[in-house]
Amino acid sequence: MMDLTLLVDNSTLIDRYLTAEPGLSILIEDEDVTVLFDLGYSDLFLKNAGKLGKDLSSLDFLVLSHSHLDHTWGLDPFIRYLTERTIEALEIKHPKLVAHPEVFSSVRVGPLAEIGCLVAKEKAERHMELILAKTPVNLSARLVFLGEIPRNNTFEGQTPIGMKQTSDGLVPDLIPDDSALAYKSDRGLVIITGCSHAGICNIVSHAQQVCGDERIADIIGGFHLLNPSTAQMTGTLDYFRHIKPLAIHACHCTDLDSKVALAGVAPLKEAGVGLSLHFDSMT
Repeated sequence: MMDLTLLVDNSTLIDRYLTAEPGLSILIEDEDVTVLFDLGYSDLFLKNAGKLGKDLSSLDFLVLSHSHLDHTWGLDPFIRYLTERTIEALEIKHPKLVAHPEVFSSVRVGPLAEIGCLVAKEKAERHMELILAKTPVNLSARLVFLGEIPRNNTFEGQTPIGMKQTSDGLVPDLIPDDSALAYKSDRGLVIITGCSHAGICNIVSHAQQVCGDERIADIIGGFHLLNPSTAQMTGTLDYFRHIKPLAIHACHCTDLDSKVALAGVAPLKEAGVGLSLHFDSMT
């Protein structure tokens, strides 16, 4: 079984005395492993975890969906958290950090000199073992990091955001490091995504192929539908009509008009900081 808790999102659930920010962080507690998926923009994930009674001192894995600030800038306070517990001789487990190999690349957009991860790879690996992979990585018997997402359709995942620093200089960033998780539940796959820059439909299709299951129990996270083009919205709605997910929890980078449209083709559920979901595993 898996328990999922939304620690950081752009909004909170009604009548919950928690705090939101433009970012995402999700705690996943599987029977075999505990995984923190993304870290938001600040130390808010630590504060909300404390309010919710969630212990982040014994994580098995830290997974980064991609490099952008609203998902990785919490890495610095997380390293401080690990360091301070070590100084105080408190119990601490240094998780393995799983991500795409380009997650530590420098990215700039317009006047913003940096929107990528602020912690360098060389510093991160002093605190955690790094597993940087383009191919899927099994975190447990049921939970898998999907690696680099193939972009097989023409209506999503085609627009660069900013410029990425490479050995050949600055190049347009199509965010190849964008990835997601898939959990094999008894009702089908649970897709856990950060921003879906690769395209939410591409992500789901890749998860189905990697896991060998066409059924979709839930999709949780950012769908990157922010004033989408007509082609992207139409393609996404047609795809969701086809896959028939049992539920979707679209949050973070999904605007209101897109949520309304999605609600017409799939069971859209409320999401926000404090959301707690339970899924039984495949038998």
